[in-house]
Amino acid sequence: LKMSAMLETPELPAVFDGVKLAAVAAVLYVIVRCLNLKSPTAPPELIYQDSALARFLLKSCPLLTKEYIPPLIWGKSGHIQTALYGKMGRVRSPHPYGLRKYLTMPDGATATFDLFEPRSEHCIGEDVTMVICPGIANHSEKQYIRTFVDYAQKNGYRCAVLNHLGALPNIELTSPRMFTYGCTWEFGAMVNYIKKTYPQTQLVVVGFSLGGNIVCKYLGECQANQERVLCCVSVCQGYSALRAQETFMQWDQCRRFYNFLMADNMKKIILSHRQVLFGDNNMKKPQSLSDADLSKLYTATSLMQIDDNVMRKFHGYSSLKEYYEEESCLHYLHRIYVPLLLVNAADDPLVHESLLSIPRALSEKRENVMHVLPLHGGHLGFFEGSVLFPEPLTWMDKLVVQYANAICQWEKTKSHCSDTEQPVSGQE
Repeated sequence: LKMSAMLETPELPAVFDGVKLAAVAAVLYVIVRCLNLKSPTAPPELIYQDSALARFLLKSCPLLTKEYIPPLIWGKSGHIQTALYGKMGRVRSPHPYGLRKYLTMPDGATATFDLFEPRSEHCIGEDVTMVICPGIANHSEKQYIRTFVDYAQKNGYRCAVLNHLGALPNIELTSPRMFTYGCTWEFGAMVNYIKKTYPQTQLVVVGFSLGGNIVCKYLGECQANQERVLCCVSVCQGYSALRAQETFMQWDQCRRFYNFLMADNMKKIILSHRQVLFGDNNMKKPQSLSDADLSKLYTATSLMQIDDNVMRKFHGYSSLKEYYEEESCLHYLHRIYVPLLLVNAADDPLVHESLLSIPRALSEKRENVMHVLPLHGGHLGFFEGSVLFPEPLTWMDKLVVQYANAICQWEKTKSHCSDTEQPVSGQE
């Protein structure tokens, strides 16, 4: 009886309760850490030169100085923001109606872009077209692009969206070449079409991720490319592929895993066009592209391997280093003279923090450049919402349109001032 009484003492249940409590505490700690719940919300960090333009932008773009508040439960995790963007693009995405245009390139490639007309009058009453370059392997049918285009249309912008060469599943390649990291040929052809078709229109240039690299490189390649361009916005690009490749092979922030997923997607796209790119009956294919490269493509586990074995050979680069060096916008950014907004997120798992020194240094030297760095947003996420469910429009969508509106107002104010200035007669 004494023995059974000892076994029935409350100490053992208390021990088990303590283990359960410790387990719950451990799970909560992991959740708090993974979801980054202790991270504060704050206005984005702004790097810019004090100038009349910067002061006008700060006054005209409330989102630049307002606190960006992501969804409460998961919005402070750059990984979840990135994953949601990658998986579903946007929620409750609209379906704007556009016309698909086809342009034949000098090498026989067929560039395509979708054209969307404005659905209201622009805030300055002028004809303004957004020329948009999506992210890697993306096109006008992606939900994040559709959402942004719909919002821009409602704000009075015509939109032209490039479909990256080879990205649309229902459009066959007509030349043994796909889009690459920094080839600006197709984007330039689209811009020239818009300029010719709409001689009165002015342009707002927008690039997302890889598209940000392409549009910045395009503008810096030739001064004439900046004619009739009001401004340029680049969102979540990495600025230098050569410097990024080392960080993209690291497991820090799971970049190596993202690298693998993106490489797998690129592999599927290339293999869907393998007859045109690798077919023996294709006399136009690059001589350096062989069956051995096709074999290496099957076993590739990183974008760098794909770029080295396939992508660089479309343009005849002798090495991966040369390809990344020549196709990055890094060496062209200082040649851009129109207002330039460079947007990144501090928690973007794809863009290493060391790469952000590039836009920071540029913004500290050039009056036309502003670097915007919110704490949260991931890679092309920037979702907003109260607790759990995000809104259809993101902080990024609203910022790009708000900035474009402000620049349009700025240019109209400048032209109005110059029109009202009295000419000097030269009489005493």
